[in-house]
Amino acid sequence: KTHQQLGNISINYGANYQPNGNSYLCVYGWTKNPLVEYYIVESWGSWRPPGASSMGTITVDGGTYDVYQTTRVNQPSIEGTKTFDQYWSVRTSKRTSGTISVSQHFNAWESRGLRMGNMYEVSLCVEGYQSSGNATVHTNTISIGGTPPPPDDDNGGGQSTMVQCENMTRGGTYAGRIYSPFSGVALYANGDYCKYTQYFANGTHSFSLRGCSNNSNMARVDLRIGGQHKGTFYYGGSYPAVYTLNNISHGTGNQEIELIVTADNGSWDAYLDYLEIK
Repeated sequence: KTHQQLGNISINYGANYQPNGNSYLCVYGWTKNPLVEYYIVESWGSWRPPGASSMGTITVDGGTYDVYQTTRVNQPSIEGTKTFDQYWSVRTSKRTSGTISVSQHFNAWESRGLRMGNMYEVSLCVEGYQSSGNATVHTNTISIGGTPPPPDDDNGGGQSTMVQCENMTRGGTYAGRIYSPFSGVALYANGDYCKYTQYFANGTHSFSLRGCSNNSNMARVDLRIGGQHKGTFYYGGSYPAVYTLNNISHGTGNQEIELIVTADNGSWDAYLDYLEIK
């Protein structure tokens, strides 16, 4: 069955976790059709997984998690040697006890286009690789069924969403990556854009874009949702700032979010860091 058919999944856990080297304390499992290996990482040892670029952050159970997608090519799986995706939620700060609202992570992944299949395994796991240490799990209670608790924030897919602009799809003649004054995207000319698809459970949100101009001239970046102009972000200088468009009405379900330059007069460039949706 899918996780929606099973109902709400949560785990109440507690552990004395003392890793030495590469290790995770996590929720771990697999789905089939598609074949997916997944991790919800609560704590780790010497290395914070998975060593990829974050797709954005979510807020679940009072904590912030980075979301990642990685791909394993011709590696062991529950179906033999296969190529498959891995989905990750990794806490930004470690913890070793509490409640993990597993279904909220699944919903957040699916809102970003990370499709889940039929559930094969959901487990609390301590994993180690070429490492030592010890772990004593003193609480491990999994609950399945019913409806999930209210999310921490009310946004698309029920989560607070922050998406790094460098992880969006870039287009236009000149749009490119920058690494100063932050790691992000530069839109240099009319028609330059970055975009991605976001799932929305309801039709009103506020959109905050961190960015700046490359000089003292006013930079302008339009927000389009589902191909419709919803507002303009303004940046009056080269110091990064957050500009917010409040209470924007838009369509529900999967919607294309596009940040695009349309008013360039050759006197400024727009630098974009991240988009936050609340």
